Amino acid sequence: MNRVIIVEGKTDKKQLERILDEPVEIVCTYGTLGLDKLEELIAEYSEDEVCVLLDADDAGNKARRLFKQEFPNVRHVYTHRMYREVATTPLNVLAQILEGAHFAVKMLDGEEINNRRLSNRSYNNHD
Repeated sequence: MNRVIIVEGKTDKKQLERILDEPVEIVCTYGTLGLDKLEELIAEYSEDEVCVLLDADDAGNKARRLFKQEFPNVRHVYTHRMYREVATTPLNVLAQILEGAHFAVKMLDGEEINNRRLSNRSYNNHD
């Protein structure tokens, strides 16, 4: 079983690639997610451990509802609403979110590590 994270775009994918420290397939929906595209994802990744990490905006929320309806076995991971987008979420916060979802992340250096240690907030599982 592979681990998969579904994101909206290439910039989201690049952010995750910068901090993930384990083999994870990162799949982009490239914007709007229709039922056909979702059915393709379900067929391709039905045997895998799938996480959905979408932007905290209207398009992300709409796609998340569709996932919950059509692909209920995926795990939903959330960025904080104040950052709105996965791509604009600071790396230290994104690392914390991914750690909370049980993904291995790379050690961040300098100020980012200090910010991670100071922050005890969890941004996961806002259902």
